[in-house]
Amino acid sequence: MTAPGADTQHGIRRRNLARVLGAVAADGPVSRAGVAARVGLTRTAVSTLVDALLRAGLLVETGPAATGGRGRPGSGLAVSGTGPAGIGAEIGVDHLAVCAVDLRGRIRARVAADAADGSGEPGPVLRRLAGMITEVTDRIAALDLRPAGLTVAVPGLVARGTTTVVHAPNLGWRNVDPAPVLRALADAPEPLTVENEANLGALAELWLGGGPDGDGAPPPGFLHVSAEVGIGAAVVVDGQLLRGVRGFAGELGHVPVYPGGRPCGCGARGCLEQYAGEAAVLRAAGLDPGRAAAGHPGPRARVELLAQRAAAGDRATSAALRDAGAALGIALAGAVQLLDPEAVLLGGALARLTPWLLPSLEGELTARTALAPHAGAAPRIRVAAARHGADGPLLGAAHTALRAVLDDPLGRPWSPAVSRQLSGE
Repeated sequence: MTAPGADTQHGIRRRNLARVLGAVAADGPVSRAGVAARVGLTRTAVSTLVDALLRAGLLVETGPAATGGRGRPGSGLAVSGTGPAGIGAEIGVDHLAVCAVDLRGRIRARVAADAADGSGEPGPVLRRLAGMITEVTDRIAALDLRPAGLTVAVPGLVARGTTTVVHAPNLGWRNVDPAPVLRALADAPEPLTVENEANLGALAELWLGGGPDGDGAPPPGFLHVSAEVGIGAAVVVDGQLLRGVRGFAGELGHVPVYPGGRPCGCGARGCLEQYAGEAAVLRAAGLDPGRAAAGHPGPRARVELLAQRAAAGDRATSAALRDAGAALGIALAGAVQLLDPEAVLLGGALARLTPWLLPSLEGELTARTALAPHAGAAPRIRVAAARHGADGPLLGAAHTALRAVLDDPLGRPWSPAVSRQLSGE
């Protein structure tokens, strides 16, 4: 039996280890005294925790740290460039990507490819992705890095608490669980999670900074709108994702903006994706989506084509983006009224197209957003391109995988050093 209070004592130590590691990750190189001041623990307690993290290979000493005060400077601490790495994978409609991120936030390996074929069938896609995951894990092994977990970003609904993609309409997937295939073919690292790509793009903005003004931390409450072939959104409230009861919050692409309008693949009519999705914008710009995809493979290339045409003053493209921005503004107005966020961040393909979407989008928001009676006017909702753009879901996936280490540094034997720590050697 466990001794009374042992769980509580262990829990406190685990939280304090996480606080110390987090402080060094955010502010390092920093001295032990500096860490103590940041986390509110005694220097003796911090020194004991730091020693454990040094033995586990999660921290390294960098030499004397500048303190600005008198006396002998303490040794600087930084997170290790070796040891654990978070593995992120992304399944797009027409592309796949995998990357590894170390504790310092550096991308240490990355591979990308067009999707295995045009069908989107789960089998070929997951087999191709498994090979890419294996390639990345092999690459980082040569850098003395070990996978600490895998998170897979998908453009669809993921049932809360599971790895099952309930519905990804633009992939044509229903009730597909990637986890067993990836575990079997790629020896996928644990913990293995599957998450909606818009949610992961929002987490990248939340954790990696950038905010709507281009620097500093994002506000604690914002909407992150992400687009590729489809359109999704994530809601962040008080620094936390709003997932909904089933995990399906944020399906902005299927909010009706013109009831009775164009039929949508979801079975409804007038959905936002039919006016602001990639295919809709290409058609409105006078481009055949199929031919544009063939001539400009990958979502970034097709978006870049639209951006170049708009920058050159092409009237059809400018009009298409203006109409897409208006549809986005209509869809977002209801969300802004309901949730009262501080900002709206445009991610994915929308980030690159922000200059041409913004005027009509903001116009609709202004026209459709109620005034604040106590202030005489509603504070202007800041709308800006997300800092990490199309890279957001992949980066968010890799950093999500790394959270297992940051939240519980010695909780899993991800390396021989940690195994020795856990066994008391």
